[in-house]
Amino acid sequence: MVALVIAEHDNASIKGATLNTVTAAAACGGEVHVLVAGHNAAAAAAAAAQIAGVAKVLHADSEALAHGLAENLAAQVVAVAAGYSHLLFPATAAGKNVAPRVAAKLDVAQISEITQVVAADTFERPIYAGNAVATVQSLDAVKVITVRATGFDAAAATGGSAAVEAVAAVADSGKSQYQGSEIAKSDRPELTAAKIIVSGGRALGSSEKFDEVLTPLADKLGAALGASRAAVDAGYAPNDWQVGQTGKIVAPQLYIACGISGAIQHLAGMKDSKVIVAINKDPEAPIFSVADYGLEADLFAAVPELVKSL
Repeated sequence: MVALVIAEHDNASIKGATLNTVTAAAACGGEVHVLVAGHNAAAAAAAAAQIAGVAKVLHADSEALAHGLAENLAAQVVAVAAGYSHLLFPATAAGKNVAPRVAAKLDVAQISEITQVVAADTFERPIYAGNAVATVQSLDAVKVITVRATGFDAAAATGGSAAVEAVAAVADSGKSQYQGSEIAKSDRPELTAAKIIVSGGRALGSSEKFDEVLTPLADKLGAALGASRAAVDAGYAPNDWQVGQTGKIVAPQLYIACGISGAIQHLAGMKDSKVIVAINKDPEAPIFSVADYGLEADLFAAVPELVKSL
């Protein structure tokens, strides 16, 4: 058996979720290969070759692959899929965009958001917003899988010495075009890669309070800022801060939830955090059921005091 991990990258470096996906691929048994499909992406291919546990890197280089358009990337994966027993994608926005297309082209079922490899054909995945775990067995010859990064440790980014093999790039499908992108720039850690997250809920009341109360705490801790869906929907925080089933799935070393009640969809996105601290004045808030430390207090008084003590 040989597993192929479809790397997520920016043509210069490998993104963190790929490292977790390599760990999942290794658990499937057999060799692990990585596909780096991009344009002028030799640096990303070289970085993939350094990942511990990777035996070979396939490098497809074409202008049509420059921006990871789903139609072109899916065609590239299908073109090299022969001989692989497992095709694994990070369960990110990009991975979820490409994997179903590959599964459809190969006429197999997709196995989504696995959190554990039980055997080469059997996997665990959360269902019902994480309230239950399903064990899924696939009889398909090729398993097309998306991997929830928080379920697996990241493979070491260095220490490997895989060979890089150039493969023929597919032609542009012509079905879509890259027009541009608007990327939010921040000096803070990226939410899904952050070791500490300070997150706020609707109780903050406004975007101004969000900034006034939570930013100093995040600055002190070197943390990323997150938000509940209610806070995002109310306009207190940008969409890319949303943590939850319909936002980003995170598992930092420390998650501080301020004024977040703990709706099921939010808990599904952060309950795998190593240490959870909840600050809420409602003693019945569901967030306390998953918190390691709970402070029943008004966040507008408690958070500034916490900042002072730090």
